[in-house]
Amino acid sequence: MKKIDETVYQTLHTIYDRHRRRYRGNPDSKQMCCMWSTYDPPDVIEGTKPFCDIEAAFDIRIDEDDALDLYDMDLDEATRTIVEMRNERSQGIRSR
Repeated sequence: MKKIDETVYQTLHTIYDRHRRRYRGNPDSKQMCCMWSTYDPPDVIEGTKPFCDIEAAFDIRIDEDDALDLYDMDLDEATRTIVEMRNERSQGIRSR
């Protein structure tokens, strides 16, 4: 990974660790879904604390489709997606 991607990964991993620890039964699989209860997942994930923290950390907006996509990713995939979202934001475009 490029240096900027590594910085994004480290920041995302810190957020992931903080929220995953709230659900001790979740494995440390590096799956984004582990930031929420896997036994009783929320009906709506957009706007939940993990995504609010990600939005604030990376200055991006996560809509409902983004939230569903990110929820199903591992940290590596999510890092690439967040880098793309930041690049699109900085260019004033959005592919979705």
